[in-house]
Amino acid sequence: MKLIYSLLLAGFLGFSGPAMAVEKVNGEPVQEVEWEQLMPADFSLDAILDQSAELGSLDDFDPKAQQVLDQMMAEMQSAPIVPEMDGKMVKLPGYVVPLKAEGLWVTEFFLVPYFGACIHVPPPPSNQIIYVRFEPGTKIENLYDAIWVTGTLKTETVMDELATSGYSMEAFQIEPYDL
Repeated sequence: MKLIYSLLLAGFLGFSGPAMAVEKVNGEPVQEVEWEQLMPADFSLDAILDQSAELGSLDDFDPKAQQVLDQMMAEMQSAPIVPEMDGKMVKLPGYVVPLKAEGLWVTEFFLVPYFGACIHVPPPPSNQIIYVRFEPGTKIENLYDAIWVTGTLKTETVMDELATSGYSMEAFQIEPYDL
């Protein structure tokens, strides 16, 4: 699991360039950010995922296996955020995990750093999930297509049955991610 998450995140981190102000939205400068900027410098995902080695040595029916898994999941759901990001106008790429939609029009979703997060693989840590509200809605035809989202980032925890996010965003602009 550690290797899979590391490869997915590493592959995605190459998605965007260095952080810089590239435009203005609502009169505020927009900072393009990378996903790793949403994790405190002293946060170690490896420390959490290293526990998965212990799981490999336990029998599936061993109660300790469930305890280790529960502990890992609790740590992932309460991963620390970067308080300085609160209130910043940011732009970052990611993938949509729909939460509230009518047909193809999505108004609430999790933005995640790699395709399949929360759906096909376990969710990333909460500091790598952003709960996004976009009142006009956006048409999402293919979940495997990346998008750019620009909006005001908040350090707010949002819990859903799929995952827990450490950030929320009121989106002002959503556009396709073009290579």
